[in-house]
Amino acid sequence: MSDVELSDQLESCLHDRDLTLGQLNDVLDERGFALVLMILLVPSALPVPTGGVTHVLELFGALVALQMIVGRRDLWLPRRFARHRLGETFTDKAAPKLLRFIRWFERHSRPRGARLLGTRPAVSVLGLVLLVFVVGAFLAPPFSGLDTLPSLGVVIVCLGLMFGDGLIVAGGLGIGVTGIALVIALGAAAWSLL
Repeated sequence: MSDVELSDQLESCLHDRDLTLGQLNDVLDERGFALVLMILLVPSALPVPTGGVTHVLELFGALVALQMIVGRRDLWLPRRFARHRLGETFTDKAAPKLLRFIRWFERHSRPRGARLLGTRPAVSVLGLVLLVFVVGAFLAPPFSGLDTLPSLGVVIVCLGLMFGDGLIVAGGLGIGVTGIALVIALGAAAWSLL
């Protein structure tokens, strides 16, 4: 990891109007998995109904989580997806809000369990858990808002991984598990009504 703060690295990247997800991943090297997964799941984590529009992002999120499970060192993205520009909507509107969110976590994070979080078995297990959260968000009924908690769990776990903070990872896991439990409980209740 470099000595430069993650938020500063991101901010310097975002000045490029032609920024692609692949370039962003290249700049952040080992933190690229967590950052790309976080960016893909942020829209689902917002407490607004998306009508299933975020399902495409969740599919790519599942691809990233699968790569964490198998222990890839470098994130592979489909060429077309890696070359896709993030666009002015992301760089001008969403990114500044995301940077504020990241900076808050950056200020409050400490290296708690960073050595353990960096091991291959831990990354594989967390990748499996994140895949479950992504699938839970994907399977949540559209317009229900039930995809919010599993997605928020993914976002917070990813922040914990980027900052090497086991406490933040544990908080994200708790939120994600709660979200999955809600999806299952409310889904079962809706199924029994049918």
